[in-house]
Amino acid sequence: MHGVRTGTGRRMRVATFNILHGRSPDDDEVHVDRLAKAVAALDADVLALQEVDRNQARSRNADLTQVAADAMGAQEHRFVAALSGSPGSTWFAATGEEQPDDAAYGIALLSRHPLSAWQVVRLPAIRTRVPMRFGRSMVPTLVRDEPRVAVVADVATPGGDLTIATTHLSFVPRWNRHQLRLLLRALAGRRRPLLLTGDLNMDEAAARRVTGLRPLATHLTFPSSQPREQIDHVLADGALTARCSEAVRLAVSDHRALCVDLE
Repeated sequence: MHGVRTGTGRRMRVATFNILHGRSPDDDEVHVDRLAKAVAALDADVLALQEVDRNQARSRNADLTQVAADAMGAQEHRFVAALSGSPGSTWFAATGEEQPDDAAYGIALLSRHPLSAWQVVRLPAIRTRVPMRFGRSMVPTLVRDEPRVAVVADVATPGGDLTIATTHLSFVPRWNRHQLRLLLRALAGRRRPLLLTGDLNMDEAAARRVTGLRPLATHLTFPSSQPREQIDHVLADGALTARCSEAVRLAVSDHRALCVDLE
């Protein structure tokens, strides 16, 4: 995939990637070098990540945001915890008061261009346990939804300033639409053009209908090996168009990374 160049000769490529805490479905293990190679292969100028671990035993106690930042040469990056503790074990909704060495899990925004005017939007989790079917089981399991969060920043690109937001919404269908509407209200006062990225856990038609934003990439992203649906999105509000886009299968995650080269 060839990048678009701006008048300064710089390419502007945006990517969103649910990294599954760096785990590979092939061997069910996390190797930070493998994650670094995957991120470097995207060659993104701005990268939105979801399912990001910090100081978790399952991902070798690494700071995966820092691993990704080093791999892509990001001068700006920020990890925002959605939960504190360990997924699948003991955890609590993150408050923003966590210490840098606390075990946490959330999302991240990374950029080769300067970022400013950061904003964190905490989204409500559904309070009751909800039935979910896993694999081929016909019997649903009651599961607790995770806290959800979004992070927003202004990006000073060679082609002009824009706002970018990323999030990872609930897997509960009606609830994730509620979260998305709340996020849009929080973004109402931000500068345009705006890009809304992330794993929205809904298809393109639903994302477009709820947000009123334009999809810049239409590709199946999940599951990575033989994708059947698009739940990862790059949506635009304002004068932004895509020259090209693709969904990239990498050596980590059960999602494909969604990449857009901006005009």
